[in-house]
Amino acid sequence: MESLVIPTQEVHIDIDDSLSISKERNTDLVHAKPIVLMSILSGLHAGYFRISLSLCSQALLWKIMIAPDSMSMSHLHSNLPSMAFHLLWYLALATQVLLCLLYALKCFFFFDMVKEEFSHYIGVNYLYAPSISWLILLQSAPMMEPQSILYQTLFSVFALPVLTLDTKLYGQWFTTEKRFLSMMANPASQVSVIANLVAARGAAEMGWRECALCLFSLGMVHYLVIFVTLYQRLPGGNNFPTKLRPVFFLFFAAPAMGSLAWNSICGSFDPLAKMLFFLSIFIFMSLVCRPNLFKKSMKRFNVAWWAYSFPITFLALNSVQYALEVKEQVAAGLMLISSSISVLIFLGLMILTAANSNRLLRRDPVLGSVTSPKVKSRQRS
Repeated sequence: MESLVIPTQEVHIDIDDSLSISKERNTDLVHAKPIVLMSILSGLHAGYFRISLSLCSQALLWKIMIAPDSMSMSHLHSNLPSMAFHLLWYLALATQVLLCLLYALKCFFFFDMVKEEFSHYIGVNYLYAPSISWLILLQSAPMMEPQSILYQTLFSVFALPVLTLDTKLYGQWFTTEKRFLSMMANPASQVSVIANLVAARGAAEMGWRECALCLFSLGMVHYLVIFVTLYQRLPGGNNFPTKLRPVFFLFFAAPAMGSLAWNSICGSFDPLAKMLFFLSIFIFMSLVCRPNLFKKSMKRFNVAWWAYSFPITFLALNSVQYALEVKEQVAAGLMLISSSISVLIFLGLMILTAANSNRLLRRDPVLGSVTSPKVKSRQRS
């Protein structure tokens, strides 16, 4: 019998590994998201609250300009300014909440970096910035009255960190041997002064006159001390990095905020408020006449550029109050010019920030690359 031969066929099975590749990609994305978040948190510092501070102060400016007794926009029979104010206020609120959330995460994941910032001679001053932003946002709130319980409670919560930092920062200047003001003073030191003056204005708006006077005196006395120290060009000011020179605008932001606070305390734009207003104008013109001072800091976009915005907004707020008091053509023209400059600079910074968002959260020269005066003196010796 013939044997049957069964033909054999080779079967090739192709396994499609697209699913495994897609899974690998998904796992890569899952791992990439925490890496991106951690890089953002590591690059974040309190100096980024300049953005929310500018937004909040701009919202306060618009609130005052659309007030019924204002000379700027009260005559316009349109809802556009009011809509712009509400949109700006909610944008400021969202930005402030986002920055606070990110900074809280940084405190949790990178507490050592926060401690480094707290002990840094420049970075410690910007720890006032979140409280300043919240206080200005509260003062510009469209739906709360200063006499309400909620308003007063929120004010107390936001003002408490200011007093706590005052005790730490001001106390060490005359009690700590290693942190003399002559060594640590720099233009950013005026942020602490602005914080006390903003809190003083908020207390005056609520009718807490004694509290407002206390905060005002605390802020103005230390402003005079810091201003005289910086005026002498001692070592602290000479160690200020070039990229942070926009912070020089704080020189006129402090007296401008002092004028606003005193106006709220007294209820009128009296001679002392006018003196502080004129001082802020003089310092502003002195800085504007020296563009070479800011030339190197303007070569590449940096978050420090936002330090141009809110000081000019404080000056514009002063000009509005001055125009309401004086009621002359010169005062009205000054109000129009300063308010226009403030809005234009604010819009320009918004556009530049959106265009340079990829480099926004890179390592900033506030920490790390800036050597403290104490370390430099040791290196020289």
